[in-house]
Amino acid sequence: MDDETDGTARTEAAERTEFGGPSRSPATIIGGAGSFAPHPLRSAVLGELHARPFVPVTTPARILHVAFLVNREQALADRAAFRALCAARGQPGPGSGAKHHRVAFGGATLRWERHAEFTTYTWELPAEDLLDGGLPFHPSSASLAATLAEVPQPGPLLVAVDLHLVTDTADALPLDRLFDRASLARSDVEDGLAEIATDFQPDPAGFVRLLVRDRGMSADAAGALVQRVLEVETYRTLALLGLPEAQRLAPTVAHMEGELGALTEAMKKTKGLDDNSRLLDQLTALAAELEADAAAALFRFGASKAYEEIVWLRLKTIGERPVPGFPTWQQFLARRLLPAMRTCYSIEQRQANLSTKLTSAANLLRTRVDVEVEHQNRDLLRSMNRRTRLQLRLQQTVEGLSVAAITYYVVSIIHYVLEGLHPRFEAAGLHVDVGLATALSVPVVALTIWSLVRRIRRGHSDEE
Repeated sequence: MDDETDGTARTEAAERTEFGGPSRSPATIIGGAGSFAPHPLRSAVLGELHARPFVPVTTPARILHVAFLVNREQALADRAAFRALCAARGQPGPGSGAKHHRVAFGGATLRWERHAEFTTYTWELPAEDLLDGGLPFHPSSASLAATLAEVPQPGPLLVAVDLHLVTDTADALPLDRLFDRASLARSDVEDGLAEIATDFQPDPAGFVRLLVRDRGMSADAAGALVQRVLEVETYRTLALLGLPEAQRLAPTVAHMEGELGALTEAMKKTKGLDDNSRLLDQLTALAAELEADAAAALFRFGASKAYEEIVWLRLKTIGERPVPGFPTWQQFLARRLLPAMRTCYSIEQRQANLSTKLTSAANLLRTRVDVEVEHQNRDLLRSMNRRTRLQLRLQQTVEGLSVAAITYYVVSIIHYVLEGLHPRFEAAGLHVDVGLATALSVPVVALTIWSLVRRIRRGHSDEE
C-alpha cells in the first residue's frame, strides 16, 4: 500500500534536481533528427526506479525515524507545514508533487517522505556528539525532544524508531543492557559486513531501538541497509494495524455464522409464502450487514497483506545469517507477526465464505418464494379461467334470450304492419290472413336474427 508507484513527471524532475541528477524535459529527441511526443506517463514510469534513492550514511550515525498516519487533508496540510518549516530555515521546501525531500538543519539532516496513508520524518544526527562512554542510545531519545519538536505533527504517531549505526566493537557492546534478552533478535547481514539487533520493544520515550554494527560497509551500503531496516520496522507496525480490526470483527462474524445456521435450520421447517418471505428478509438484512463490515475492512486487510509482503522482501534483501544463541529478525517476526496476519486472513476468509453461503441460502429461499408465487399465480389463473367460462356461458344464455326477445319485437312489428295494411289488401281484392302471416314470419325472423348475431360474434373472435 506504499505509494512509491504514484510518482509524477514533476516529482521526478524535482527529485533528480535535488539529488544532483539532471532534470530532463518531457520532450524526447531521437538521434537528433526530430522529436516524438512522449506518453503522458513516460517520465513517471522511467523515474519510478529512482523515486526514493538510498542516501549514503557515514558511520557512526544516529537516526530518529517517526511515521504518522494521515488522510488526504492532513497530508496536504503536512506538506504546507513542512514547506513553511524549510522556508523559515532558509532552505528550499518540497515541490507540490514531490514524494520525498531532504534538507540540512544545522548539523542534522531531515528527510521527509509522503506515502499512501502515512508520512515519515527521519532525522540523521551525527553520532560523535551523542555517545556517552561509547554506549549507544545515549543520550536518550527523550532528551532529543527539542529537535523532534521542530517537526509539525500531521496526524497520530504510529512508528517511532531510534537507530544507532556504530562501528564494530566485537562483543564489547553490552546488548543485555540495551535490549530485553528474552526478545532480542540478532542477525549478520550484508555478507557479514554488518550486524543488526533489536528487541522490537519501545523504550521509555516510546522509540523502538535498532542497533546496526558496521564491519566495513561503504557509506552507500550503510545507507541502503539503514533504509531497509527502518522499512522493516515501519511496515511491520503498519501490517499489524489489521489485527485490531480482525479482533473487532471476530465476534460479529461468529454471531453471523450462528444466525446463518439458525436461519438455514428454519428453512427446513417453514412452509408458505409468508414464512419464506420473512426468512428471506432476515437473510437479506444479514447479508447487507456482512457486506458493510467486509467493505469497511477491505482496505485495512489488503494494506496489511501488502505491508507484510514488503517486510519479508526487505528481510530477504538484506540476507540475514543467524547469530548463535539468538533468533534472526525473520525468525522472530515469523513467530510473532505471522499469527497476527493469519488472524486477519482467517477473518477475511470467513467473511468471504459467509458471504458465499448467505448468497446460496438467499438464492435457495428466493427460489422457494418464486415457486410459491408461481403456485399462487397458477391457482389464480385457474380461478380466472373458471370465471371466464361462466361468463361465456352466461353470455351465450343472454344471447339466446336476446335472439328470442328481438324476434318477438320484430314479429310484433310485422304483425302491426300487416294489420295496418289489411284494409288495403281487402280493397284490392286480396285476402290476407294476418295471424297466419305473422306465424309464418316467426321462424324466418328468428333464423335471420340468429344468423346475424352469430356473424357478429365471429367477427369479434377474428379481431381477437
